[in-house]
Amino acid sequence: MQALAEFAPLLAFAIAYYLRGLYTATAVLMVAMLILVAVDWLRLKRVPPMHGLSAVLVVVFGSATLLLHNKQFIQWKPTVFFWLASAAFLGSFWIGKRTLTERLLGPTLGAHLQVTPALWRTLNSWWVVFYALLGALNLVVVYYASERVWVALKFVDIVLMLVFVVAQVLWLTARQTRTPGESSA
Repeated sequence: MQALAEFAPLLAFAIAYYLRGLYTATAVLMVAMLILVAVDWLRLKRVPPMHGLSAVLVVVFGSATLLLHNKQFIQWKPTVFFWLASAAFLGSFWIGKRTLTERLLGPTLGAHLQVTPALWRTLNSWWVVFYALLGALNLVVVYYASERVWVALKFVDIVLMLVFVVAQVLWLTARQTRTPGESSA
């Protein structure tokens, strides 16, 4: 249910885009992101940092798009988001006791895997590069492809992220050290 809620703003954006165009879709996205943040607050009594950052960027870049009637503002939003995420992963090498990758994936993997700090650092480096490349890919599509291709790229981004996470989990699993008392059968 939570995963569906996270994709709802993007789905609303796409539907509005194909029905009424980019400017209507931008307004729909802004409202949908505010609803997502409200749902987060009601369910969790907090707003996950990535949702908060994304909502702020959508409102700022969306407002600029609508007020100035310039689609490039909303088209730049994914790049800014991805590059800020890349910077956050990079900064986590020096801020805090654990990298951002360990903080995000560690609880999900739970007690099933014991991952060395060196492996977490390697994975974190991959996230830095991955988000930097996604941001660059967005700019390439903004400037060298059609608006429809750019909208389609938002769904490609999701697929790329899912494949990237699955690849990392598989890579970690292949390099794991078993927890004490766990058999190899």
